[in-house]
Amino acid sequence: MNVPEDRRYTKDHEWALLDGGRVRIGITEYAQDALGDVVFVQLPDVGKVVEAGGPCSEVESTKSVSDVYAPVAGTVVEVNTELAEAPQRLNEDPYGAGWICVIEPAVPGALDALMDAGAYSTLIT
Repeated sequence: MNVPEDRRYTKDHEWALLDGGRVRIGITEYAQDALGDVVFVQLPDVGKVVEAGGPCSEVESTKSVSDVYAPVAGTVVEVNTELAEAPQRLNEDPYGAGWICVIEPAVPGALDALMDAGAYSTLIT
């Protein structure tokens, strides 16, 4: 299972990547594999204020509907609108083209509270 070293992870299988002071988020390879074929992604609205651990998006697959939780508190400043037409990108490239949104964190350094790649790898094995 691919767990990139440059990100932080949540116990709910979201990844967070610091990108110029902002946090790009998505679901992990483990999560997309468990979901099966993704058929719809409900993106958050730009400007939405999210709480760490609170729902910020929803992913529908052939198996189930699952919430995506914000790994950090802050404001959604960008969403991946391409997922509306191509939700399968979450399956094909969960760490690249399958990102969900970008959050402007309310607290700098909030990612430090999340798991590193090693801890997340231990969680999923």
